[in-house]
Amino acid sequence: MRYFVKKLCIMLVTLFVISLVTFWLFHIVPGDPAEMMLGTSASQEQLNNLRKELGLDRPLMVQYVDWVDGALHKDLGKSIQYGKEVTKLLKGKLSVSLILGGMALFLVILIGIPLGVFTAGRKHAFSEQLLNFVNILGISVPGFFLSILLIWVFGLVLHWFTPGRFIPLHRNPAKFFQFMIWPAIAIAIPQTCVLSKYIRTAVIEEVRSDYVRTARSKGSTKNRILYVHVLKNAIVSVVPLIGMIVSGIFSGSIVIEQVFGIPGIGRLLIASVSARDYPIAQTLVMYIAVVILVVNFVVDIVIQILDPRIRISR
Repeated sequence: MRYFVKKLCIMLVTLFVISLVTFWLFHIVPGDPAEMMLGTSASQEQLNNLRKELGLDRPLMVQYVDWVDGALHKDLGKSIQYGKEVTKLLKGKLSVSLILGGMALFLVILIGIPLGVFTAGRKHAFSEQLLNFVNILGISVPGFFLSILLIWVFGLVLHWFTPGRFIPLHRNPAKFFQFMIWPAIAIAIPQTCVLSKYIRTAVIEEVRSDYVRTARSKGSTKNRILYVHVLKNAIVSVVPLIGMIVSGIFSGSIVIEQVFGIPGIGRLLIASVSARDYPIAQTLVMYIAVVILVVNFVVDIVIQILDPRIRISR
């Protein structure tokens, strides 16, 4: 229990440091939100009045304390660019990004784990060599290029979906998922290749264990040994990688969203940084930080549960 409390305290301290650094960095970046809103022809008096209205004339530490206090009370402030509450702006866009991330993660787990076990069981076979080549290719291709390739082949050539025509879930669920599956595939392919490669290595290591020889001597089939006995032990060493994949999917799909024209948090983050919209930009950066920290914390807990050989010293 002390171990988990210590991890939780470290996570909270890290989150505080990230919030402080994020707030400070956004406010020292060149660019004046008031000037970007009013234009270069605005008078100094108009600029000063708008800065006062936005609260940008106060000391940075006072602004930071107000921002943190508001966040703790579920008040993330008002967007400088859109003039709306940040929570209302994020509500629809965050749900789109979460659905996209969930679809991508489902594909990664569904394909990556069985594929890794399959290639480990076909060692030195032609199919194993072919799948290794495909894995390396999938890891090497940049996400934005893969997205463009999917749009070109399946959107422009085969007409399986209309590029750039995003349809909200509430308007037409079938069309929504028909469109979203392609960016989900673009996100999932590199992560699936990475996961299957690590699963393969972990399974090959476990196959050399004594309990595998014992299972063979008892007449267990090859598939039963691989998918029942070996995979359960091999997955423990891959849990940290799965945590990194989850963090990357739910916080790093910004480029993919831009390429496919998805109105998620990726487009909103880029627009807010460009417009010096501090409330939105800071909130989204903190969202990414929270995702990464929480996933890492959960990974530590899962590893302790899955592997009883690990003993917590303190």
